[in-house]
Amino acid sequence: MTGAAPSRLRLDKWLWQARFYKTRSLAARMIAGGHVRVNAVKTHKPAATVTPGDVLTFLQGRDIKVVRVVALGERRGPAPEAQALYDDLTPAKDDVPRNPGYEGKGRPTGKDRRALGSLRRSPLE
Repeated sequence: MTGAAPSRLRLDKWLWQARFYKTRSLAARMIAGGHVRVNAVKTHKPAATVTPGDVLTFLQGRDIKVVRVVALGERRGPAPEAQALYDDLTPAKDDVPRNPGYEGKGRPTGKDRRALGSLRRSPLE
């Protein structure tokens, strides 16, 4: 492919070139599963085209990504080249731990379990 960059590109190919998915077939599978929106419209076709200015919303791992297509690439290059293909519009989220922190206590001892048992008993016993 020599000359000017194309004016449109397949959605699965663009997601792969921008390094959001490791393989093009994985990108196509996510699109076919209905996990990708182009300009707020859900698409199920990996062959759907994207142009500069389109806004994509998709699932990447456990995060929802929102990106604006800035350019269409000619190849899947290094990461800095791939990051130049889009503007990240994903809202920043708070870093909330998923599990409570470890207090260093470990398993309760027998004494601790007996104390919990006495707390659980009703006052009528």
